[in-house]
Amino acid sequence: MIAILLVLLLVLILFGAGFAVKILWWIALAVLVLWLLGFLMRGTTSGGGRGRWYRW
Repeated sequence: MIAILLVLLLVLILFGAGFAVKILWWIALAVLVLWLLGFLMRGTTSGGGRGRWYRW
């Protein structure tokens, strides 16, 4: 009985981790798209060059 519970617990943990990793991949993809859009749509500076697209 304990072995079955341990196997079920392991399956639950692995399923939860797999779901979390899949969500993190989608978040990483969304951040990459936003970064690329920000990089491509950056404005020009008064000197005519390309400015920094971030505010740091």
